[in-house]
Amino acid sequence: MREIGFIGLGKLGLECAEAMVNSKNRVHGFDLQARESDKVIIHQDIKDVIVNKEFIFIAVQTPHHVQYDGSQPSSHLPVKDFDYETVINVLNSVNEFVVEGQTIVLISTVLPGTCREQFIPIIKKGVNFIYNPYLIAMGTTTWDMLNPEMVIIGSNDVDRKIVDDLISFYESIMEKQDTRYEIGTLDEAECIKVFYNTFISAKIGLTNMIQDVAEKSNNINCDVVANALAKSTQRIMGETYMKPGMGDGGPCHPRDNIALSHLSKKLNLEYDIFGAIMQSREVQAKNIAKKLVSFNLPITILGKSYKPNVDYVDGSYALLIGHYINEISRLKVEYDQNWTSEPCTYLLAHKDKYHDFKFNENSIVVDPWREFKTNQKVNVIYYGKTT
Repeated sequence: MREIGFIGLGKLGLECAEAMVNSKNRVHGFDLQARESDKVIIHQDIKDVIVNKEFIFIAVQTPHHVQYDGSQPSSHLPVKDFDYETVINVLNSVNEFVVEGQTIVLISTVLPGTCREQFIPIIKKGVNFIYNPYLIAMGTTTWDMLNPEMVIIGSNDVDRKIVDDLISFYESIMEKQDTRYEIGTLDEAECIKVFYNTFISAKIGLTNMIQDVAEKSNNINCDVVANALAKSTQRIMGETYMKPGMGDGGPCHPRDNIALSHLSKKLNLEYDIFGAIMQSREVQAKNIAKKLVSFNLPITILGKSYKPNVDYVDGSYALLIGHYINEISRLKVEYDQNWTSEPCTYLLAHKDKYHDFKFNENSIVVDPWREFKTNQKVNVIYYGKTT
C-alpha cells in the first residue's frame, strides 16, 4: 500500500486527491480550510501528510489578484507574474518534516524558471522535487485525472528512478490505456503547461474573430468558415508547423496577415491579432539575426527561397533575417554558396537540404531545426535548445 500525502484540498485539489485513492494507494490530505471526504484521510496537522509518505503532492493556488481573473477588463492593467507566496510557505512547512529520499511533487501552475529559481533553493538537501502540472478543468476533474491527454513531468534530477516511480504510481490509477508521458527539465515542464493553456486561448480568440468578421461584414456564416478550418487536419489541426524553426513566408501568408490586419481596422474590430502576428514574426527574425551577428564572422544563409525546392523568394524569411543583419551590423551576408575560404557563420534556413554542403573549417553552423549532424570541423549550434 502506497502512502501518499496531498497538500491543498481546494476547488480542484480534493477531487485530484480522491481520484488517487484505490486499493493500492492511501491518500492523506491537509488544507488550512476544513474539508470532508469519504476517500481521503483528512488531517489537521501538516506533519501527518509528510512523514513516511512516498510522494507529497502540493496543489495550492498561485493566484493573480481578482482583477486579473478575466471576468472584468484586464488587458489595460500592468502585466504580473503569478503569486508564489503560498507555494513558498508550504515548502517551508514541508521542510520541517520531510527527510532525505522523499519526493515533493508540485502541481501548481508557474512560469518557466520558477521552480529552478525560487523553489529548488529552499528545499532541504537530499529531497527529490518533481514538477507535475495537471491538465484538468472544473466539472471534469476526476475524468481528466484518470484519462489525461498527457502527463507532464519535469525533473532536474539525473536519477530517472524518481520519475519512473511517479509513472508507476500513475499507472496504478489511470483508466486510459497507453498514457502519454512528456518528460523534460523543470523549465520544459513549466513551459508545456502554460503554453498548452495559451494555445487554447489563442485558438478560441482566433476562431471568435471569424464570428466578429461575420457580424460586421454580413453574408458570412461563421460556422461554415470555422467548420471548414476545423476539418483541415493536414496543416491547421495536426502536428504540421509544430516544430519551432524558421518563420513563415511565401506569396500568401505574410500578405494575408497584412490584409486581415487592414480588414480589422476597416471593420473597426478594435483589436488586431494579425498585426501582432506580423510584429512577432519580425522580432523573431531579428532575434535570429542577433544570434548570427554575435559570432562576429561573415554570414552565409543556406536557403534563400521561402521554402525548399522552389525558386521563389517572395516573403522569404531568410531575406528578412538578412535585412536585420544589415540593419544591426556591418557583416557581409551571402546566400546559398561558399563565397569565402574563411570561417563563416552559416544559417541552415532550409531543413534537410544542406547536409552534404562543404562548410569552411572552424565555422559555426546555426541550425534552427536542431537536427543537423556532421563530421566536418565545424561547431554546430542548435538554435532554441538551451538545455
